Formats: sequence, C-alpha cells, structure tokens
Amino acid sequence: MASSKLSPCLIFLQIIFLVFVFNSANAQLKVGFYKDTCPKAEAIVKEVMDQVMKVAPSLSGPLLRMHFHDCFVRGCEGSVLLNSSTGQAEKDSPPNLSLRGYQVIDRVKTALEKECPGVVSCADILAIVARDVTVATIGPFWEVETGRRDGRVSTFSEPLTNLPPFFANISQLISMFRSKGLSVKDLVVLSGGHTIGTSHCSSFSSRLYNSTGKDGTDPTLDSEYIEKLKNKCKVGDQTTLVEMDPGSVRTFDNSYYTLVAKRRGLFQSDAALLDNSETKAYVKLQSAATHRSTFFKDFGVSMINMGRVEVLTGKAGEIRNVCSKVN
Repeated sequence: MASSKLSPCLIFLQIIFLVFVFNSANAQLKVGFYKDTCPKAEAIVKEVMDQVMKVAPSLSGPLLRMHFHDCFVRGCEGSVLLNSSTGQAEKDSPPNLSLRGYQVIDRVKTALEKECPGVVSCADILAIVARDVTVATIGPFWEVETGRRDGRVSTFSEPLTNLPPFFANISQLISMFRSKGLSVKDLVVLSGGHTIGTSHCSSFSSRLYNSTGKDGTDPTLDSEYIEKLKNKCKVGDQTTLVEMDPGSVRTFDNSYYTLVAKRRGLFQSDAALLDNSETKAYVKLQSAATHRSTFFKDFGVSMINMGRVEVLTGKAGEIRNVCSKVN
C-alpha cells in the first residue's frame, strides 16, 4: 500500500512551484504599474511628447512603428534601441534603417530619470510613446499596460527573419503574426497603423517597375495610382518619401482601409489583406464605415495584445539607465 504521507522532497518541490506561480502572477504587466514607484511617469511622457509633436509631427508614424519593430524581435523589451559600436544591433539591420525618433525616446528617458531614477524601463517608454503619438494624430486612446523590463541583447540578423517584410504575402503575414501569439484580426487591425507616416520609394518600387503586369507593374495595384507613384518615384530612387495614406498622413483614421479596398495600398503586404476572407471582410467593413466605426477600439485592443509579446517582467532583464546601452 502506498504511503499517505508526502516526502520532504516532494513538499519542497511543491513549495517551490507555488512560489514560482505566485511570483509569475505578480510579475505580469498591468495598468498603473508605476503608481507607487513613479506616479507621474505617464504624465511626464505625455508632456515631452506634446512638445515633440508640436515641432516634429512627422515623427508620429516612425515612433508608432518603433514599438512594433521592437515587439516583433525578441519581444517588447527595448532591444531596438540598443547601439552597437560595430553596427551589428537591430537598429543597424535593413528593416530598421527607416526608423526615426531615437532621440525622442532618449529625451523621454532623461526626463523620467530625473523624476524617478532607475524605475521606468525603455520598453515601457516605447509602449507609452506609441499610444501618445496615436492620440496626438487624433487617434484612439488606450490604457497602456506597463511593467516590462529591458533586454540586454540586440543583433543585426534577427529583424531580417522576425519583422514582416513589405513584400510579404498573406500566408507569410498570418504565419509571422501567429508566431508572436497574435491573431488574424490583430494583423489586419495593426496594418491600419499605416494611416500615418511615409515610406521610401525603394520599399514599393518593385510594384511599379519589376512586377508581372503591363510594363512591369503590379496587376493588384490600381493603374491610376501607379501613374501617380511613378511621377514621384523614378527607377532606382532611394531617397524620396511618399505618404502611405495620401491626404491623411498626419491624421489617424480609417481611410487606410478605403485605399486598400480600392487597390491603392502602398505595399504588397497591404494589398495582401484582400487575399484572405477574414482580412478582406475587415477591410471592406472599415472602408464602408462612417466616421471611425470599430477601428479605434480594435486598434487599442490589438496594440495591447502586441505589447504583451514575449515581455520580460519581474527580475528578468534590467531597467536601463540609458536606452541605447545596457547597464
């Protein structure tokens, strides 16, 4: 007959397990994480961002995308901000060369360090800034969960395999989002972030000059739009910037979906949203919507979902003193 008493070893293991579960449960992200340790944190971020947006509103798109680029590589842990003396960090990788606004993150961090030294992570700054630039462009507000810690590793190669490329098809996009624990709806909703910001011609020029349609054009791209883009982007143009959502480049709204529905999405990855029944239905829903429909609410939810990707919490990682280098 088996003994009814638990061995000391088993009891010890159970205690360790319970401690682990307790610590894990208390180390998760939450709204108001800095309520006691740095109560003015979000107000400080907003104050700095209000100043920045007054003089450099064009940084709204890049700063929103910076959070996305961070979360898709190693999770939302600020690795995109790290410098490398040999040019081998994430920010040096081709998919990240178009990111701008690192100095803004540094400015926010300096203000926070003055108020609460060593408390607020750079990863959380990215998340809060992404929300604040969205609001600054007349977009939605959502409560940002905080409590992330900063990673210590940043490599050149990982953005190449983790960030969805602008030429991705719908199967690749869905696969890459699912690998991060994000849904098909998150994919089509977060794509709506292309309503603000610009892109270099080189990111979509293959659709104008090196595709399968007439004169090398992309048959999935509206012909009139092709001519307008060709007038701006000549063969080999690496410098010209084009609005991703013409006429709405500094206003966060649902007009992106109207463009995609009319086959005027700038990137192949935009056009790909019409190649799946679920993403196509959402594009059609938003393109037909009056005012903002459900997009604003959906965007906030999906940003929260993305902000939870592979985060470091508790005692993992560190709180960097300077966002561009490990302590």
